[in-house]
Order: sequence, then C-alpha cells, then structure tokens
Amino acid sequence: MEANVFIRARSFLGKVWNLASPYWRSEERGTAWALLAAIVAISMGLVYMLVLLNDWQRQFFNAIEARQYEDFFALLLYFSFLAAVFIVASVYRTYLQQMLEMRWRIWLTKQYLGDWLGEQAFYRLELAGRGTDNPDQRIAEDLRLFTSNTLALGLGLLREAVTLASFVVILWHVSGPLRFDLGGSAVTIPGYMVWAALAYAIVGSVLTHFVGRPLIGLNFRQERVEADLRFGLVRLREHAEGIALYRGEAPERRSLLDRLERVRENWWALMLYTKRLGTFTIGYNQIAVVFPYFVAGPRYFTGAITLGELTQIANAFGQVQSSLSWFVDSYGALANWKASVDRLLTFHEALQETHREIREAPAIRREPAVAPALCAEDLTLALPDGRVILADASFCLEPGERVVVTGPSGSGKSTLFRALAGIWPFGRGRIVVPEGARLLFLPQKPYIPIASLREAVSFPAVAGTYSDDDIRAALDAVGLGGFADRLDETQNWSMRLSGGEQQKLAIARALLARPDWLFLDEATSAMDPAAQRTALAALAARLPQATVVSIAHGEGELAGRRLAFVPENGMARLAAG
Repeated sequence: MEANVFIRARSFLGKVWNLASPYWRSEERGTAWALLAAIVAISMGLVYMLVLLNDWQRQFFNAIEARQYEDFFALLLYFSFLAAVFIVASVYRTYLQQMLEMRWRIWLTKQYLGDWLGEQAFYRLELAGRGTDNPDQRIAEDLRLFTSNTLALGLGLLREAVTLASFVVILWHVSGPLRFDLGGSAVTIPGYMVWAALAYAIVGSVLTHFVGRPLIGLNFRQERVEADLRFGLVRLREHAEGIALYRGEAPERRSLLDRLERVRENWWALMLYTKRLGTFTIGYNQIAVVFPYFVAGPRYFTGAITLGELTQIANAFGQVQSSLSWFVDSYGALANWKASVDRLLTFHEALQETHREIREAPAIRREPAVAPALCAEDLTLALPDGRVILADASFCLEPGERVVVTGPSGSGKSTLFRALAGIWPFGRGRIVVPEGARLLFLPQKPYIPIASLREAVSFPAVAGTYSDDDIRAALDAVGLGGFADRLDETQNWSMRLSGGEQQKLAIARALLARPDWLFLDEATSAMDPAAQRTALAALAARLPQATVVSIAHGEGELAGRRLAFVPENGMARLAAG
C-alpha cells in the first residue's frame, strides 16, 4: 500500500515537472532564473532576520527582567532597524514573485493557446469529447492558479526548510536536555523541545490529511461547475435573439438555475470540509502558542533558565513547529493547487493525444498537387462514433465551374465540405488541392468577431489588408451600402445584423478575399430571393474565374453541374449529374 502511494506521488510529481519545466528551459530562462534567484536570496535573508530577531527577543526580555533601562531602549532602536529592513525585503520579495508569476503565466498561456489552436486541435477536441470541459477556463483560470500556487507553495516549502534548519540548532541549544527518572533509572533526552515539536507536527499533519482529504476532489469539481455556469451565461448572450423569439426564457432559466444549484451543492460540501479543516488547524495553531511554555515553563520556575531564554525557546519552538507544520498550514492551498494541476494535466494529455492522432492516425489526406482540378479519390466520410455516411466517393471540381451539391438533410453534405477544408478527421481517402490555390468556405451561420466593422468584414485577414474603398464597394455590392460609413464602429455585429445581413457580410468577405475556390454551405439561405440574386450576381461578376460549389436543397442557389447525395443502405453514395 505504501509503495503504491509512493509510486502514485512520484508519477504525479513527474507530470507536474513536465508541465512546469519547459518555461525554465525556454527563451525566457535567463530572466526567469535571475528572478527566482533574487527571490530565494531575499527569502534566505528574511530567515536570517528571523534568527536575529530571535536572539533580540532573548536580550530584550532579559533586560526587562534585570531592569536594565539603557539596554531596554538600545534594543528597541535595534528592533526598529531590523523591522525596517524586514519590511522592505518582504515587500520586494512579493513584488518580484508577482513579476515572475505573471511572466510564467503569460508564457504558458501562449504555449497552450498555440497547442489548442494549432492543427485545429480545438475543433477536434470538441468533436472527440475527451472529457476536457471548458478549455477556456483551463487556459485562463487553471494556468493562473498553477503558476501562482506552484511558486507560492514551492518557495514557501523552501523557506520553511531553511527556517527549520536554522531554528532547530537554536532550539536544540537553548532548550537543553530533559532529565527524569523512569522506573528507578535516570533518563536524559537531549534537545527535548526539538522532539516535542517534531511529535506535535507529525500528529497534526496526519490528522490534517485525514480531515481535509475530500477537499481535493471538491475543489476540482467546483472549478468545473463554476465554468459550466459561466459557459451557460455566455451561450445565453450569444443566442439572445433566438431564445427571445422562441420565448425560451423559462427553460433557459431552469437550465441556469440547475447549474447554479450544482455550484451551491458543491460549495456547501466545500464549506463543510473547510469548516472541519479550519476547526482543526486553528485549534492546532492556538495550542502551539502555549505548548512550548507548558513544556519549558517548569525549567524557568526552577531557575534553570531566564525569562529571556524562556521566550527565546518559545519563539524558536514556534518557528520549528511552524516549519514542520507547513503541510498542515498549506493543506487548503495544496488542495486548490492539486485540483488545478489535475485539470491542466487532463487538458495537456488530451492536447498531446489529439496532436498525436493528427500526425499518426489514418485519416483523410489532403495534399497539394500540380493539377488544375480539385479532386477527391476514394473518399469515405464517417462520424466520430465510426458510422460511415459516405463511402468511396471520387469526383473532380474543375476550375471556373459551378457545382451544386444536393441531398436530404443530414446526409453528409456539410461534412463533405469540412473534409474538403481539411478539418474533418474521421474517414479515409485522398483530396488533391491545386498547389497555391486559395480556398474559402462560407458556412450557413457566419462567424463575426466582436470588433470594428472593418475587422469583421476583413476576417480572417487582419484589419488593413483591404482599403476602406474596397470594403465599401464590397458592402455596396451585396446590399449593405448603408453600413459603409460605420467601418470604425465596434459592435457585437452578430446581435446587430439579421441572419440575412450576416450572410451578406460573409459574401462581401469573399468578394474581398477573391478565392480561387469558393464553397457555400447554404450561405445565402437566410436572404430573401432578391437579396440572394444580388449576392450571387456579385459573385459571378467579381469572381468570374472562381470555382463556386454550393450546397442547396431543392432547386438550389446556383445553376451548374450537380453532385447528389443519394441515401443507400444506411449511408449515402455520391452521384454526378
């Protein structure tokens, strides 16, 4: 049992090291190590200041006991000097630690954002559902907690270890031996206060772990339920119009209240165990105040030690006991830290597994080639659960032609577009894309960032890629000329524009981007017939050389060659016409 616990602890710490170590080997390692060295040096200096204050306490109370007036005031001045140095050092230790914490957090966040967005792992994680709920919370909140708590706990442990080493020597020396008779034999315990502090801390640590162990799981769950509630609120904001049109406030309220109830239930459990842990640790620390006087007091009353030595023993015992009780005092922070680390580890492992699958797992190959046409060869499309929806399809899309993809809803038309875009990982086959060709895919529901109208129309290109005159001309061509003077206006345009206007904006993007291959996934379905004709006429006039492939139902949106999804034996085959 003990061996298993040791193995699990070693494995966990190894994983933590894998999370933490890249920063300390990165391009920022020089600054990072310099800041860490400065923090450690200041911390060691503060420990030395505590040793000086411990000796000052002995001299001060001896001066009081001997009624030495001059020594009393001299020691007060000495204390003022020590206190001033201690305050300045403590402030700068905190300042430098916060600086290192932020630099580490920013670096880690950039790395995780790169891994999450790289190779479209964010999309595959959502498709695969690997149990990595709320990745936004893991990147924004768990990384903050990881860097903050790792530094605080690590430096705290180092500081307490040095404090322990310093004050054990003092306590061993000033406490002296304890002598007593046991069964007629004389027993001597050298440095008995050290053994008393050790026994006190061991008992406290064991009981603390027993009382507070459930906090680790509860903190992990609290992070998840809080993130679920925030996500539900964001979803409500994003889909405010649809919910309002459906009069769906009541079910949304029930859903949010259910999530809030899960927050409340877990919080009450956290409160219960925090109360139990707090009751024990506060009592433990309060008893520690009088414990050294209880143990060492008899020697003072027998005249073996002076009042100053008694207070020095009590202070040294407090420092030793506090250092040995680091686990007790830090248990709540350790529980929070482990919860954040566990969430980061699952997210990190899911990202690593996703990128490994992208590199190694059989999938649809998308390759450039020196060829005029975009072709699919033996293309099979499957769902994440493995069910095949299109088998062994082969076709070519020639330059400049118009192609309409038809078929029943749910037959796989949009999935075909995802495969052609290179973002659908489930299936097999080969897609050959003309080398250097520019492809643009317009979904039925366009993505519009919360930004200026100029940035929204230019997306995915950065603002400034297109001139304002070109942007105004594109907006006018699709029937959005009334917005031409609002390019600098920042809005949540998804809320301000109707569905048809959002699709017009997406068509304007295509006019600006001038792709060689344009794929429309019912990208004009929300427009009225006149607006649809205007948009398609603008595409035909401004992109005469582009291949335009459109998903449509019934008669379709474009005239041209047809590719039809024909249901057959629970899947579909692709028929050209």
